[in-house]
Amino acid sequence: MSDALLFFLQQLYCCVCCMQLSVKTTSFPVCVTDQASCGCCLMQKQIGRMEKFFNMSINKLKDELMIEADRFLISAFSVALNNNSAMVFYGPFSSDSIIKYKHVFINLGDGYNVETGIFTVPRSGVYSLSVTVYSSARVTLSNCVTLQVNGENVAEAIERSGQDLEDSTSVVVAVQLNAGDQLSVRLLQGCSLSDDINHYNTFTGFLLYASD
Repeated sequence: MSDALLFFLQQLYCCVCCMQLSVKTTSFPVCVTDQASCGCCLMQKQIGRMEKFFNMSINKLKDELMIEADRFLISAFSVALNNNSAMVFYGPFSSDSIIKYKHVFINLGDGYNVETGIFTVPRSGVYSLSVTVYSSARVTLSNCVTLQVNGENVAEAIERSGQDLEDSTSVVVAVQLNAGDQLSVRLLQGCSLSDDINHYNTFTGFLLYASD
């Protein structure tokens, strides 16, 4: 038998004896009954303290994990075309193009990318999505966009009147999305938008409830 194993068995035997003495002896300390058990009792106390600390650490870790889980459940973004003090026109372009909303009101979960104009779904579930578009007087007055998921049209917001000084339209939908899906708003060929610090053009989405 190795020295390490022998030492372990001795300590285990000592602790068992110590626990037995602790149960049977209530009127005087264990060390009075068995001097050899003193070290074991000290070790038991240390183990007790370590167990208490371990339980506290586990509970704290559980709380932190719950907070992280809640953060993962939260997904919301709301963006506008720009934040310029003067009116700025966006488009028209020779082909359909993804609108890159540059002003961010909120981006919980960091799903929206201002460089690409794309929102990547972090978690499967039902999402509420809304798009509002606006254009003011110009040679060609026409605002027309499509809300897309993975490049496929989900809804359209189109106003091609051309007879008045400004046009605006909105679309709101609730859709089932999967983690990894990509959302964008695409400005159609020949259409244009205009915006300033009043934020007439917005793109908003948030998770209603998760499905996974």
